[in-house]
Amino acid sequence: MAERSFASEVHKLTLGEGQEFRGEGILAITKALLQSGVGYVGGYQGAPISHLMDVLADAQELLAKLGVQFSASASEAAAAASLAASMMYPIRGAVTFKATVGTNVASDALANLASSGVTGGALIIVGEDYGEGSSIMQERSHAFAMKSQIWLLDPRPNLPSIVKAVEDGFELSEASNTPVMLEVRIRACHLTGAFTAKDNKPPAFTLRQALENPVRDVSRIVLPPASYQQEREKIARRLPAAIDFIKSRKLNEVFDGDASEVGIIVQGGMYNGVMRALQRLGLADLWGTSRVPLYVMNVTYPLIDDEIVEFSAGKKAVLVVEEGQPDYIEQAIGSILRKRDVNAKLSGKDVLPMAGEYTAEVMLAGVRGFLQSAAPDLLADQARAPNLPVAADDPKVKVLAETVPPRGPGFCTGCPERPIFAAMKLVEKELGQHHVAADIGCHLFSILPPFNIGATTMGYGLGPASAAAFNVQADKKSISIIGDGGFWHNGLTTSIGNAVYNKHDGVIVVVDNYYASATGGQDVLSSRADNATRSTKHPITKAVEGVGAQWVRQVDRTYDVAKMRDTLKEALSSDEPGPKVIVASSECMLNRQRREKPIFNKAVKGGERMVRPRFGVDEDVCTGDHACIRLSGCPSLSVKKTDDPLKDDPVAAIDNSCVGCGNCGEVAEAAVLCPSFYQADIVYNPTGFERLRARLRNAVIGFLQRRRARRHPMRPATA
Repeated sequence: MAERSFASEVHKLTLGEGQEFRGEGILAITKALLQSGVGYVGGYQGAPISHLMDVLADAQELLAKLGVQFSASASEAAAAASLAASMMYPIRGAVTFKATVGTNVASDALANLASSGVTGGALIIVGEDYGEGSSIMQERSHAFAMKSQIWLLDPRPNLPSIVKAVEDGFELSEASNTPVMLEVRIRACHLTGAFTAKDNKPPAFTLRQALENPVRDVSRIVLPPASYQQEREKIARRLPAAIDFIKSRKLNEVFDGDASEVGIIVQGGMYNGVMRALQRLGLADLWGTSRVPLYVMNVTYPLIDDEIVEFSAGKKAVLVVEEGQPDYIEQAIGSILRKRDVNAKLSGKDVLPMAGEYTAEVMLAGVRGFLQSAAPDLLADQARAPNLPVAADDPKVKVLAETVPPRGPGFCTGCPERPIFAAMKLVEKELGQHHVAADIGCHLFSILPPFNIGATTMGYGLGPASAAAFNVQADKKSISIIGDGGFWHNGLTTSIGNAVYNKHDGVIVVVDNYYASATGGQDVLSSRADNATRSTKHPITKAVEGVGAQWVRQVDRTYDVAKMRDTLKEALSSDEPGPKVIVASSECMLNRQRREKPIFNKAVKGGERMVRPRFGVDEDVCTGDHACIRLSGCPSLSVKKTDDPLKDDPVAAIDNSCVGCGNCGEVAEAAVLCPSFYQADIVYNPTGFERLRARLRNAVIGFLQRRRARRHPMRPATA
């Protein structure tokens, strides 16, 4: 169950020639694929392209009508390997995944594909997860494109440019027999806009035709001596063909300006940021007209030497806007200009940061710094170019930063993973600290307060593998974490199989929340729900036992903190050889709420009797110790002041975001804390008997309260 359904928007994908398409970037990319006659699509979800997979999943009826095959791949490697269908056959194929981690996983298949070359257009749509909104290590896809000689498109972030890049990408791939990578940044994926649609095209050559008419070409297989010839072919034929196509089709764009003594060379994806900076400096308008000439690289690899030389010739200075490091593009342009005797001074990382996202403020400072050095006359009119403060220096921003406390990421309210780590804290208190190898997924939030559990994270599904070196005799065992998404991605073999094979005497906790929750709640092999187009309900325990694990325990309700604690203690104290695997299962609360809320609300509206559990804290019993908060960290668990003059500290309190999971009470009981938590059931559409009982209760309680007030009247305060 994905976090967002595009079912109501899929009809836009049927728009035809001349009709206006309005929507989100992800939906526009899908439409562009269908307009381009794609034959098959695959991929693995991950921000910022998770919704592209969700759109394709919701559009399967339309895809089937067009003859387009869609695969929700087991990993990025599986997705990239599927592009082999375009190697021998004239079929257009596209895959999508998160970069750069997805590109790393897919590297073996991509490198082989790039070496062999393709017959049909092969497009790799990578979500460039770089900058302040990123959740991964800060790297770029650019290096991989250069390493394997895969052409890299980085279109301007507007829907017409993105759609054109998809269409151009397929044609460029076919013209040069080389796979093409389309880089879409976080904002490009989620921007909204409009473009003029074209008719959808069924694939000109189908997968069925390929199966019924098999082709074999040994020269396409990466095996000596063919692999040596493929390397020569990349340079002698494919690269020149790509350059000719890019030049003849004018994939890169030049925007002239009257300030011809300077110019800016910019990655397509950075165009909006540059224009915004120029607007704030009074050198561009809202309609895209700039006084400073721009060379926009919608193709960032390969670079087109002739275009760069033509743009730079006669200019006093040129600024290269290249986000991230190393400065591949700036170095290459510097080499091109020197070899061609172009004397324009080259700026880039001298006025812009070497690393980090080029936010609006960073871009403004960099462009202004370049112009102050190269063309100060352009900034002479201070009415047009005010000395705008950067955000960090703004007094209002400073006050805000001092007033609002920093809030790190954490588990959602009711998350079933929280009690797992509460149980680990209780075990830690009893048995001492252990080395804990973390993994990629929601469970990685355990490294932050209040749990502070986890020492390393090496990659998706690699938690147990990253503890492999600790397979030694010691008084303590290592503990490693892996989620169900990472487990099915590559963890079953790389982590579990590796531990079994090497007889690793460690504890492995598989966090099973029924979905790939961190990427948007997509189904996986072990999901408990029915799926009309995928095979689910394959227990993780059977897979673990299938690769030879002997000590396996299943905990079906992670909210039972005491059971989780005892199971962990059993695993850590067991003398049985080999890995000890605990599968801790409970449904992701976000997905559960998405599934249950509409049903619940519909039932209430229809007059059915429904009960919603809520939890609270008896402030008369609470001592204000706050140990429950330190062991839970639930966002709905907070503090409030009490009127009790005998209590100096605020007491615990539960706000209205509570979803009734019961974790707070379970933690309090397992840790033998105070008995201040209580459960209250909110009854909707109660029966007549329940209404009568409620009235009687209120009457009795009211009578007792009034009698107490008469016997113990409030005394006036004395000085």
